[in-house]
Amino acid sequence: MVKHKCFISFKVEDKAYKEKIQRNESIEMIDKSLNEPINSDDPDYVMQKIRNDNLKDSSVTIFLIGNFSAETLGEKEQYYIKKELQASLYHSLNYGRNGILGIVLPSMYSQIYKGQYTCSICGNIHNYICINDNTTIKEFSANYYIQKDHTSCAWSEDQRYCVLAKWNDFILDPNSFINAAWEKRNEDIVKRITVYPK
Repeated sequence: MVKHKCFISFKVEDKAYKEKIQRNESIEMIDKSLNEPINSDDPDYVMQKIRNDNLKDSSVTIFLIGNFSAETLGEKEQYYIKKELQASLYHSLNYGRNGILGIVLPSMYSQIYKGQYTCSICGNIHNYICINDNTTIKEFSANYYIQKDHTSCAWSEDQRYCVLAKWNDFILDPNSFINAAWEKRNEDIVKRITVYPK
């Protein structure tokens, strides 16, 4: 298994989960996360340092989705995680695009995983996964629910850029989820991702 360079984007309230990932020796990754606070009150300077020192040399961003990750909490409150995902999705000569792996933390299971429903169009059973402004930032939701074509009634994995996993599933097989996010960088869906600000 190839070790991918991973950056962990998280809210401070979820720091314990970040540290569990970092301590887990079965995870084949090179950790490029920010571990020491940057000594500045200028958020633009802090974000530039994170881009240059951490994100630039990573290929997968692991985004922890907890109780404090929603878009509705406000742009100022979510400044860093929004900017980290924007930088992760951006592609240029100097910055490669990262794969995005969203890990739903246990406290969010009931808010995101809403069960199943029978489709009125195809008659099949689909999972109802609530990824929207009430559960996560739009940088993630817009690239998880990418506008699908008119011939399908539900999203398939090749119609998503972001990969999603429950914390418990991730811990059982972390490397397969990290690798799935890494592989998305070379799939056709990259042509349809949304990078904010537009």
